Amino acid sequence: MAKEYIEEKDGNYYVAGTRVSLDSIVHAFLRGESPETVCQNFELLRLEEVYGAIAYYLANQADVDAYLIRQGEKWAEGKRTAQPLPADLRERLIRARDELHTPRRT
Repeated sequence: MAKEYIEEKDGNYYVAGTRVSLDSIVHAFLRGESPETVCQNFELLRLEEVYGAIAYYLANQADVDAYLIRQGEKWAEGKRTAQPLPADLRERLIRARDELHTPRRT
């Protein structure tokens, strides 16, 4: 019995049972990352799931490539139409990020 590694939810593709997008795996694969490296970068995934996602991509490459193009267009449109963050909120977020990355003294 074949195992399903990819599932479709709301028009998007994910590694089955996770919130990790197929997009993320495919982009890493196309950048030349090994399945082992992808697995290290997505600690929730087992190596079998990464290989399964890559196999799904290779078996459905034309459809997945078309999907990725549509996803890229959606992202670009969202970026074009997004409202900028209010300056005070942006400053607070930057400070919070910087505090997270600043070593604490004990």
